[in-house]
Amino acid sequence: MKMKRVQSTCNYCALDCNMDFYVEDGRIVKVLPTKGYPVNDGFCCIKGLSLDKQQTVVKTSPLPKIRQADGTMKEVSWDEGFKHVADKLTALQEKYGRESVAGISTGQLTMEEFAIFGHVMRNYLKTNVDGNTRLCMATAVVAHKQSYGFDAPGYTLKDLELSDTIVFVGANPVVAHPILWRRVKLNPDPNKKVIVIDPRESETAMNADYWYPVRWKGDLCLFYTLANVLIEKGWVNEDYIAAHTEGYGEFKEFVKDFTLEKAEETAGLAPEQILELAGLIHEGKRVSFWWTMGVNQGYEAVRTAQAIINIALMTGNIGRPGTGANSITGQCNAMGSRAYSNTAVLYAGGDFTNPARRAAVANALGVDESVLAEKPTATYNQIIEGINEGRIKGLWILCTNPRHSWTNNETFAEAVKKLELFVVQDIYDTIESAEHCTVFFPVVPGIKKEGTYINLERRLSGMRPCLPRGENEISDYEAILGVGRALGMGDLLKGWETPRDCFELMKKCSKGMPGDITGVTWEMLENSRGVQWPFREGETLTEDQRRLYEDGNFFTPSKKAQFKFEAPRENPMPLTEEFPYVFNTGRGSVGQWHTQSRTREVQFVEDVSAREAYLYINPLTAQEKGIGENDFLRVHSANGHSAVFRARISGHVREKELYAPIHYIECNKLTPSIYDPYSKEPSYKATPVWFEKAEGGNGHVSDQN
Repeated sequence: MKMKRVQSTCNYCALDCNMDFYVEDGRIVKVLPTKGYPVNDGFCCIKGLSLDKQQTVVKTSPLPKIRQADGTMKEVSWDEGFKHVADKLTALQEKYGRESVAGISTGQLTMEEFAIFGHVMRNYLKTNVDGNTRLCMATAVVAHKQSYGFDAPGYTLKDLELSDTIVFVGANPVVAHPILWRRVKLNPDPNKKVIVIDPRESETAMNADYWYPVRWKGDLCLFYTLANVLIEKGWVNEDYIAAHTEGYGEFKEFVKDFTLEKAEETAGLAPEQILELAGLIHEGKRVSFWWTMGVNQGYEAVRTAQAIINIALMTGNIGRPGTGANSITGQCNAMGSRAYSNTAVLYAGGDFTNPARRAAVANALGVDESVLAEKPTATYNQIIEGINEGRIKGLWILCTNPRHSWTNNETFAEAVKKLELFVVQDIYDTIESAEHCTVFFPVVPGIKKEGTYINLERRLSGMRPCLPRGENEISDYEAILGVGRALGMGDLLKGWETPRDCFELMKKCSKGMPGDITGVTWEMLENSRGVQWPFREGETLTEDQRRLYEDGNFFTPSKKAQFKFEAPRENPMPLTEEFPYVFNTGRGSVGQWHTQSRTREVQFVEDVSAREAYLYINPLTAQEKGIGENDFLRVHSANGHSAVFRARISGHVREKELYAPIHYIECNKLTPSIYDPYSKEPSYKATPVWFEKAEGGNGHVSDQN
């Protein structure tokens, strides 16, 4: 059989690199990054190069399993599996109420899979579905909506090559987004300045020109102080402020109290450091600010993200090449989840209570308005709390592993034991979340399915199947559709038969919205360079790299960006005499991904990754406590739990601070149940802890508290 090439999308991180899969005799024999694709242009990380390993995913069977009374799992046909789940969902709602069942999805599904899950669960069952994008991007979403009027990051990745002053805040792209970091290295300006603001001397900080070691959770005060300095020195763009923003006068008055003298205590930086940073921003002609989880995952995260946006607005660094206040998304289709999951907003954006938007979506779907969900979903934390409080009895999770990734993850362990129905739909039945499921739906990986992804710069790309399906193998889309049919949705599923059909429905929903994609066709995403939204019907695509806000118009009623600000909140979990150390979390290595359920199958990554949970500790802190390299530490969290880690001594972590990679279940055993009040994103960073040397141990979550 002749070898064929299939261009598809890497479904790991938010870059959505395109890859060429070379297939022969039903096997992927080679994977190469697609040359000429605007995102990665012939380059990718080890995760993308290893996507062929998913063709060897081991399943005992491609058929679903249902837990029996004796605790064993019985294999059944797909029709029986669909009927069982549908009957259970219906019975639970009849007995306990509509919102007694819920779903949790992910940022790794296709746009079409989000959409149909939202249709079945939110529209038809009128219940709640949140996604693990709540864990990474909810903060940026709310910040964009409040400041810009819509969840619309305006940049293109090309801006990294055009900026002369690049500021990373709580972001570590060298490890977390290496393809993005490559754009920094491709920047031809020999005088460009790369600046990192981070409590830890991360890998990105090590490669930067300037590192500002902000105090943990001191970033909001830092940016308010920075704003005050810029205003006092007259280093602001008064013309841009007057023409394109609102609320500056109040903001100017507000930040007067954030003096350089106070900042040393609140932000942990000396006055001369903040003055230097302000000078660098002022001297830059094209300044870009980039933030990710170090900002998003905090108890006052939305206001912190908006403090960064405010700096960009007041200096006129937005809408021009090489500028912007730019959120770096975490997962491959977080933006697809944000816009098309029918959870926080109606399909393609808009409020559930807006009559005009409801009418437009109902018309696009060909249904009566009464079919549509009536309100935003209960949030992730409310779903888990609802289970533990006995209000939610059924849960269906897709392509996510909350037993590992949920903050204070023992609360999820408690929750699943209380469920009467727990459906886990995943590639792997070995993930921690599947241990106590009542139903397991095995689905195919991305190399065997089709759909659409939207990356961090608003670029749509196509996932296309590289390999044929085996007998009884189905996709996430087909599994959701099967349950919908078993629920008796009937004509409500007309037009939803395939992912391509669903794509057409979502296009119709997008008409007239900021993210209008009515001009994008299914064929345009095959062997293509991708298409950034908006791209409206009738338009001609002339640019591969397009940005928003070039005309100074935003999506607010006045078309002006809003200065958003608020007095810093009191830390709900401060350091104490009992818990005097800070426990921080983040990515461990380029090869590892989230809970490692996918990267564990890549032998090279496994060979170079630690088997046991570990953390970094400063040499002086280690010496003070008598800790040596590779000693076991038992870390006790203010959330009431403890876990065991190996010690790695590093001067890149400051005294009295610990840093643990997120890829081990022990990490989120220690993080707290604290959330930003606006985004409800968990505060994964800066947990108060104390620790002691442990005599041996295996570091597993089963360790006693």
